[in-house]
Amino acid sequence: MNKLFFLPLLLLLGSITGFTTAPAVPTSKAAKKGAETIKWLTIEEAAAKMKGQPKKVFIDVYTDWCGWCKKMDKSTFTDPAVAAYINKHYYAVKFNAESKAPVTLNGHTYKYNPEYKAHELAVALLQGQMSFPSTVYLNEKMEMLSPVPGYMNAATISKILSFFGEDNHKKMSWQEYEKKH
Repeated sequence: MNKLFFLPLLLLLGSITGFTTAPAVPTSKAAKKGAETIKWLTIEEAAAKMKGQPKKVFIDVYTDWCGWCKKMDKSTFTDPAVAAYINKHYYAVKFNAESKAPVTLNGHTYKYNPEYKAHELAVALLQGQMSFPSTVYLNEKMEMLSPVPGYMNAATISKILSFFGEDNHKKMSWQEYEKKH
């Protein structure tokens, strides 16, 4: 995969403070039947867990008004296989791109920018390509692997999750991986 695509933009995420957005609560039929659901964390909680047990980080960047974000919440993120895979291989974080709460990373505070109508951290995570929903993948050192824009069904996101979750991105390009799977 193109090295420029994997900018170490989020090295700063190692020392996270100040993020308090509450994770979403799943409401699907799968969740009600006792199937495994994604264990959503705040970015603070993920950073704290990284100290004891490093894992990759999966970030769902969403907005409250985004219909496709809501569809992913109700279908993709409630798929039991997707939830089980994310819980095993990642710390899952939800981040509202329009959050007003400041986030301090390594001494720099990211805030909501009213002119841009987005949180500065969302702009950094999405590398300025504001598209919702988007998912962001970080490695075990909280360094950027890749932002991935757009709605994804369970089958599509499962491929991407395993591409990064099993370090296939270190062995081959996405195009090669996609041909094999």
